Amino acid sequence: MVINRDKYLNQIIQKKNNGLIKIITGLRRCGKSYLLNKLYRDYLISNNIDQNKIISFSFDSFDDVMKLDKYLPEEKTLKYDSKNNYIVNPKKFILYINDLTNAIDSYYLLLDEIQLLDNFVMVLNGFLKRENFDIYVTGSNSKMLSSDIITEFRGRGDQIHLYPLSFKEFYNASSLSFDKAYLEYQYYGGMPYLLNIESQEGKQAYLKNLFSEIYVKDITERNGIRDINSFEELLCILSSSIGSYTSPTNLENTFKSVEKISYSHVAIKKHIQFIKDAFLLSEALRYDVKGKKYIGSKSKYYFTDIGLRNALINFRQTEPTHIMENIIYNELINRGYCVDVGVVEISEKNDNGNYVIKQLETDFVCNKINEKLYIQSAYSMETIEKQAQEKKSLIKIKDNYRKIIIVKDSIKPYFTEEGIEVISLEDWLLN
Repeated sequence: MVINRDKYLNQIIQKKNNGLIKIITGLRRCGKSYLLNKLYRDYLISNNIDQNKIISFSFDSFDDVMKLDKYLPEEKTLKYDSKNNYIVNPKKFILYINDLTNAIDSYYLLLDEIQLLDNFVMVLNGFLKRENFDIYVTGSNSKMLSSDIITEFRGRGDQIHLYPLSFKEFYNASSLSFDKAYLEYQYYGGMPYLLNIESQEGKQAYLKNLFSEIYVKDITERNGIRDINSFEELLCILSSSIGSYTSPTNLENTFKSVEKISYSHVAIKKHIQFIKDAFLLSEALRYDVKGKKYIGSKSKYYFTDIGLRNALINFRQTEPTHIMENIIYNELINRGYCVDVGVVEISEKNDNGNYVIKQLETDFVCNKINEKLYIQSAYSMETIEKQAQEKKSLIKIKDNYRKIIIVKDSIKPYFTEEGIEVISLEDWLLN
């Protein structure tokens, strides 16, 4: 099965031969290797690039690593640490590349799981000095986090960030109707390999294994987290609170009162950052729309892949309203928006006739270059009261930027008399 990832493929094509190391980052198992070694390699071949000039090497492939054994036979190809994790001898790899290349012809180096090469930054910076090399790498989040890239490559890297399948990508690859595709997506998310698994049990097992054996293990080992049980409980609490405000202090109190565990807000804040750095979680800050400033310490957290979130809590608490909100948030991020949670302060009379200050919420305030839009996620707007509720905050925003209400119901798009666009989730996701 060929899964089209045209958005990301075009980004790589645009960066071709730009003199920088193209670094493909993203959540583990979201399709980085497939993008580079299948889609981009096919593109190069289709554009008459000699296959001998395309050097693909996967550092997590036993067959590829064995190719290095003949170089410097007196030295070991692999070194192992105390946890039995291996790294590849860089001298052997350099000799291998030198054996396949010359100083005249142009070469494309497609290097997968580069963090498994010892001193990979020095090696890549050395390759970069060879003007006939165009270099592309992928790496798992243990060493290829965006913060690491900035510091280690010092301006020599050009990052392409890959997300799990968007709903549209999943829908186009699935051959399902919209309703069936959405039911599948809201439950299992967009990890590409799921398209190869037919049974529900198999999909659940795959996602649970990803979380426990890869993500949790990777984050805790990388950052030296010792209390793994509390860390996993933190992940569960965050997954149960998507679409709700929370903060490290609130979470500390939850651990004290419910879990009877001492877990300081300082440690929680640090550990949430680790989760964000691993691309598992995103944070939406509270933004005062009228005051044009960020407010308070509470935020909302959304999972990069809703299926992984559901797996974390054993596919319980699959509330369609909160899941829909998470899916919309991910789609906005995928489309390149910076996304905050909007707060609109208004003055209203209470039952006693006194004016009081109230805060209304706009689900998402979205910014991209010179574009801004406000979005409400509404699972249903069947009643006049519900329509008024969803419109209220948007009506109070007096600027001229687009205001949109996305509803799960199958409807024809229309504009309210206040100029608010109302569109179905289907139309919006597939636009």
